[in-house]
Amino acid sequence: MDGYGPDTYGESFADVYDEWYGAVSDVGATVAGVLALADGGPVLELGVGTGRLAIPIAEAGVDVVGIDASPAMLRRLAQKPGGAAVRVIEADMADPPVDAAHFAVAFAAFNTWFNLTDGDAQHRGAAAMATALRPGGCLAIEGFVPPENGLTDGGVSVRRLGAGRAVLSVSQHDGAAQQIRGVHIDIASDGVVQRPWLLHYRTPAQLDALFAEHGFRLERRTADWAGTPLHASADTHVSVYRLG
Repeated sequence: MDGYGPDTYGESFADVYDEWYGAVSDVGATVAGVLALADGGPVLELGVGTGRLAIPIAEAGVDVVGIDASPAMLRRLAQKPGGAAVRVIEADMADPPVDAAHFAVAFAAFNTWFNLTDGDAQHRGAAAMATALRPGGCLAIEGFVPPENGLTDGGVSVRRLGAGRAVLSVSQHDGAAQQIRGVHIDIASDGVVQRPWLLHYRTPAQLDALFAEHGFRLERRTADWAGTPLHASADTHVSVYRLG
């Protein structure tokens, strides 16, 4: 997608992110899962966004650093109650400028890892996590499970419809590249806003292979942060990798 960079998603969605995605996943279970993995150690969130997860983790008394390439997202985080407790770094999560061997846990929630939009970026991100984590530290990745019969080629759908506002979603799937490109077209009485997004997805097995190249081994995989066993019809997974 021409002109799409590490900050594009955040800059396009920051003003609606909490409204649209604040309850997109189980915040309580995610926070509890991360805290259990951290066991009091420092936490790194990749793609921290507006802080819907990082703020409650920090409120539990844990040191949290959030990486995000979008200044607009980080401004939203800073304006929230409790936002000052999260140390934020404006940077591409493929190349985060963080201390080596510092964190007990790094995590990317709800498809955030797939916002690294090509294979090179994901390999750089995996290498960066191997450096940022303490020996024996954990990397937790939440993502969707691509269906065995493949994803649709894309299309146009109505995402939201209300008095004075409609949001259309236009997407295109490239199965060979494992990329999904899309734009939410937000039409309101005061104008039209285009909100582009781009994902480079991987299957769980492909994630295992990626992280194995950088010194991680799969420790466990569940259907969600609450620990539900992974089953054949699960459409999401939470995979925990151990360094070393």
